[in-house]
Amino acid sequence: MSADGIRWMKFSSPRNFYFLAGRLAPWFGGAAALFAVIGLYIGFFVAPTDYQQGDSYRIMFIHVPAAWMSMFLYLLLAGYAFINVVWRIKMADVMARSLAPTGAMFTFLALWSGALWGRPTWGTYWVWDARLTSELILLFLYLGYIGLHNAIDDRERAARAASLLAMVGAVNVPIIYFSVQWWNTLHQGASITVTGAPTMAWSMFSAMITMALACWMYSIAVVLVRAQAETLKRERFSTWVREVVGGDGAAGGGTTPPADAGAESGYRVGS
Repeated sequence: MSADGIRWMKFSSPRNFYFLAGRLAPWFGGAAALFAVIGLYIGFFVAPTDYQQGDSYRIMFIHVPAAWMSMFLYLLLAGYAFINVVWRIKMADVMARSLAPTGAMFTFLALWSGALWGRPTWGTYWVWDARLTSELILLFLYLGYIGLHNAIDDRERAARAASLLAMVGAVNVPIIYFSVQWWNTLHQGASITVTGAPTMAWSMFSAMITMALACWMYSIAVVLVRAQAETLKRERFSTWVREVVGGDGAAGGGTTPPADAGAESGYRVGS
């Protein structure tokens, strides 16, 4: 393994991860706020009125990034679940568990904003469209993962059961993405693709991408903070955690951890 790989592997230690997350989370949170302000301004005040949908289309600047994040975060969750099951890296379970509430929130936001957009566009808040139905199933998968993790007292068994559910549920993500191509649905096709130019005005496109970046930065910041809390909970009997909670100034994540704290971790790689 290269020197860079070894250097990054040290952050699989709960202690090292906790302090790294504490340093990074405020920066990502600030970036999320900045991108959100810029994206909303462009989307609601700069982008032109759509010739067919009027101003009602502007909800897509929230709906589309939320839908993107709902799918991406689930794939990330399933990836961490796979790592936990195969290599038994416990911090992978911490990350998966920290991702689930944020993914569920974005999935709900995508469904809710889609319903508000659908009312003036389709004349109804909800139809059992392939895209909408598969997105609703995604919300149930997130909630099922969270519920299964909390329903089993034994942490190892809970992590394994929830991870298996997450991995099986990953097949729903390509169904969501390709549903508008595989079935005849009311939902419009993608306006932004990897291979083609966007079929929208540049101001609309820039607002969409900026809001997507805001969602990315927000997700990273919130997941890091939640993973910090989960790490403290799991490592609560370690010396370094007692020192952090005891008010030595490290709780904010900006202080170098104690030199002798590394041996106290109960969640080493492969443990």
